[in-house]
Amino acid sequence: MKSIRSILLIGLLQAVVATSAFAADELAQIKSAGVFKIGTEGTYAPFTFHDASNQLTGFDVEIGRAIAQRLGVKAEFIEGKWDGLIAGLDANRYDAVINEVSITDARKAKYDFSSPYITSHAALIVRSDNTTIKTFDDLKGKKSANTLTSNFGKIALAHGADVVAVQGFNESVDLLTSGRVDATVNDSLSYLDFKKHKPDAKVKIVALDNTDSDQSGVLIRKGSPELQAAINKALADMKADGTYDKISIKYFGKDVSK
Repeated sequence: MKSIRSILLIGLLQAVVATSAFAADELAQIKSAGVFKIGTEGTYAPFTFHDASNQLTGFDVEIGRAIAQRLGVKAEFIEGKWDGLIAGLDANRYDAVINEVSITDARKAKYDFSSPYITSHAALIVRSDNTTIKTFDDLKGKKSANTLTSNFGKIALAHGADVVAVQGFNESVDLLTSGRVDATVNDSLSYLDFKKHKPDAKVKIVALDNTDSDQSGVLIRKGSPELQAAINKALADMKADGTYDKISIKYFGKDVSK
């Protein structure tokens, strides 16, 4: 009995050691393979989507390719639906997920993140000719178009707004520009993307709620400090040499890292 227990214990220890070695050597394995495998949706514009010629592109896609280049390897994107994307990382289908994955305490308990590479804020958006709404407190008694269960809707309610329920950002802006609501509290990145495609739209941001900021990072498995450090260095180098700003301006018209 003792010998069986000893064999089982030795086997368990070997498995633990093997797993630790795999994690510690993940960067070396990526460099040896010459490929940085990245999980992403491919259906979430402007972050990761297919263009008119069906080529995968987007802000996150270009960030991923730039990171891979600085690791000295090629980027290989593996597309999947959001609800199974992180599970694919657990199953070792790829080395990282780059898909606007918000950095949360719950996720940090199980995974590691790179330094944040993009930040969104709750933005108070009104029509260009509106001169009465200047702060979130000015929403009291005003109509705000929002999805009821979103954080943005809760912010509007907390400031006394009469929330008009909508399905998403585009419907919010449609109600706003048609004069059926006074404002919308929404994602600053969605606004910048919208204005990038429709610069003449008669809407503007009058305030940002910096206390409700959402940062995203590159998601990797826990226990790969060398890979995490290498990705962070790649992101820092991209900021230093202007690559990040070029990508950011292409998709949003400004630096969206802060």
